[in-house]
Amino acid sequence: MNNINGSGGRGRQMLSSVDFYRRVPKDLTEATSLGAAMSICALAVMGVLFLSESIAFARSTITTSITLDENTQPQIRLNFNITMLDLHCDYVSVDVWDALGTNRQNVTKNVEKWQLDSEGTRRIFSGRNRETREVQHQEHDKSLKELHEEHGGAYAVDLTGDTFDEFLQDHEMAFIDLYAPWCVWCQRLHPTWEVFAREADDDEMPIGVGKVDCVAQQHLCSKLRVMAFPTLRWYHKGAPIAPDYKLDRTVAALKGFAKRKLEMDEKFKDWESKDKDNSEKRERPIRGLAEMNRPEHPGCQVSGHLMVNRVPGNFHIEAVSKNHNLNAAMTNLTHRVNHLSFGEPMETQNRKTKRILKQVPEEHRQFNPMDGGFFRTDEFHQAFHHYIKVVSTHLSMGGGSKTNTMTAYQFLEQSQIVYYESVNVPEARFSYDLSPMSVVVQKEGRKWYDYLTSLCAIIGGTFTTLGLIDACLYKVFKSKKL
Repeated sequence: MNNINGSGGRGRQMLSSVDFYRRVPKDLTEATSLGAAMSICALAVMGVLFLSESIAFARSTITTSITLDENTQPQIRLNFNITMLDLHCDYVSVDVWDALGTNRQNVTKNVEKWQLDSEGTRRIFSGRNRETREVQHQEHDKSLKELHEEHGGAYAVDLTGDTFDEFLQDHEMAFIDLYAPWCVWCQRLHPTWEVFAREADDDEMPIGVGKVDCVAQQHLCSKLRVMAFPTLRWYHKGAPIAPDYKLDRTVAALKGFAKRKLEMDEKFKDWESKDKDNSEKRERPIRGLAEMNRPEHPGCQVSGHLMVNRVPGNFHIEAVSKNHNLNAAMTNLTHRVNHLSFGEPMETQNRKTKRILKQVPEEHRQFNPMDGGFFRTDEFHQAFHHYIKVVSTHLSMGGGSKTNTMTAYQFLEQSQIVYYESVNVPEARFSYDLSPMSVVVQKEGRKWYDYLTSLCAIIGGTFTTLGLIDACLYKVFKSKKL
């Protein structure tokens, strides 16, 4: 029994020898006013540091880094909404080209057009950017020269800048062909226009049929804002009636159009009764009168999205027509970029995306810096070219969880005016290039164990430091008392 008690005592002695927190008997300690003051200071300092550390722990910081872009998707979505202020929707074409050899002209998929009024407001939905219908041309056995010889002269009157206004004054209703001699469509129309003029005269239609050579009368055609050849324009009391004629170029189609225009006018609606009995006159349905007389402004809003390869390329908007030759001297590509972005559109994203974007600083939200940009060309034969550098941006806003991460695309843009030769039709070009690097924007917070370590350091450091100060002050004041 004594052996057992002896072993237990030795064990307790060995255990107490490793005690880091040995007790000092109360009769060996002394409480002083200085010690109380230092204790109060220690508590105050620890409280302030504890509060500051807790606030710092609750906050997070945004860090950025650059790394190689590991995105393996072969294509990227390009969203656009652009207003062409002086280009009719009939002539707007969206083309895509890239370094892999892609060359898509007049892209129709996922592209829409809206015709605008004079104030730039969307007025008429022109529908999906579909292929333009090719108008029918009438073939003739005789050339224009042979028709003139057969008829003993020209029925369609050649007009100049000096005779144009006088011709409109003499003819309350007039149908004018504005053409260019080098235009192949104009050359095909010449015999048809001459036959139409002769038959209109034979039928005693109360209209004047004329034509203007826009090469010889360039100033007149510029004044009339002729954008394409041939332009077939109807005039009523000297004023043009919009829109211009865009139907088939056959004698029957031209006569039908002229008759409908006459029937729409109260003064000329009964012009056929001079030659024919009213009982024999066939009633013809008049279709689309409101549309035929609607005011027209050459402005078009084109919008949609393109799936483009992740290689350098461009998409451009230019004036193209299947049935006309464009007048390069009158092609004005002044435009406003309502929206341009890459990737999935932000406005259609879910709550997760909105939550992430709210946490991203403004300097890292360059997703659509061109929005609202206005690019005006004051002269013809020029257009703006835009050069865009696209950078993938990986956003991680908390804890590394996939629910708080997304990929977006920022870009930088530079624009400049490019001048074209007088024979070339300008184009508004948007060239893009994707960077091989990506930006990682990450929200970082402190770990819990880092916070706990800091709290321990605050308590231990404050207690030790103020303890040393207290000991020094105690010795100083004690020596003075002695």
